Amino acid sequence: MTDRIRPKPGILDIPLYEGGQSRVPGMGDVVKLSSNENPFGPSETAIEAFRRGAHQLHRYPSAHHSELRAAIAAVHGLDAERVICGVGSDEIITFLCQTYAAPGDEVVYSQHGFLMYRISALAAGATPVEVPEQERSADPEAILAACTKRTRLVFLANPNNPTGTMLDAGTVANLAARLPARAILVLDGAYAEYVEDFDGGASLVDARENVVMTRTFSKIYGLGGLRVGWGYGPGDIIAALSRVRGPFNLATVQQETAIAALADQDHVEKCRADNARMRDWLAQALKEIGVPSDPSYANFILARFENAAEAEACDAHLKSQGLIVRRVGAYQLPNCLRITVGDEPSCRRVAYAVAQFKGLR
Repeated sequence: MTDRIRPKPGILDIPLYEGGQSRVPGMGDVVKLSSNENPFGPSETAIEAFRRGAHQLHRYPSAHHSELRAAIAAVHGLDAERVICGVGSDEIITFLCQTYAAPGDEVVYSQHGFLMYRISALAAGATPVEVPEQERSADPEAILAACTKRTRLVFLANPNNPTGTMLDAGTVANLAARLPARAILVLDGAYAEYVEDFDGGASLVDARENVVMTRTFSKIYGLGGLRVGWGYGPGDIIAALSRVRGPFNLATVQQETAIAALADQDHVEKCRADNARMRDWLAQALKEIGVPSDPSYANFILARFENAAEAEACDAHLKSQGLIVRRVGAYQLPNCLRITVGDEPSCRRVAYAVAQFKGLR
């Protein structure tokens, strides 16, 4: 009997990643609060750059992203030679696993961490190691206890998705200093821009040889539809990652729109301020009707219900009102709903609808 064609070990163990829902059957006018998107979208400067990019669609893009890397470095005070760009920060995560995690190696991440850590580890043939959290926050001591001589990568989202919780700089630095010699600490900073005066771990990258930072244009810059991300790390690590990066992974329009977005920091400041104001308002409004959440440092809150059944019922009620949020059972948080912070009318609609569900309206 002929052997069947099979993928390599581990591939069929990977669950399909499902993004936030964007439609409700039979309903046309909905508010999508399921994917942590910026409700204000990109800046006008970025939109205009995207329009101009249409005239260059017949040309191959820059293979080295020199101008984009220089723009990133200028805004964040980094060394452009140690910046690598990818199709969202997801691709940088993939590069790291491709380059440093092989069969027999281990990739460590916290219990409620981003699903792509496990997926990328399995795709590389490595063993994913999940570490319990403490009250929906990463536990550095538990992470260190889970590390072995086979640990190659430790992923830490800071702030974390979907919990919104965050470790302070001293705690993260202590974690980096105590990792096994061959392990790399990867600081996933997809939501770093939502934290005032936070460098996402850049100073720690500069101080050590075992830390890499990832960032994205998908959140505060409002470019989720273009998929542009980047990483920053020690020169030898970035050089190694560059060997597995495809030569034309970012189109010209992606690069030029991201450069334009970086140039409009006034838009970023406004989005950060509006998000903080409405995030605090929404968290307090829900708390007052019996739906608590941990302090969030991102552009969403993780609303906690009594149990999974109540969270599911509330989700159904919100959908009936044209409000789409994210159920997070896949993150082992079945009693929670992750709610993106929208504009003020959207946040007020959510608060009213949840109160209605609770029988208080």
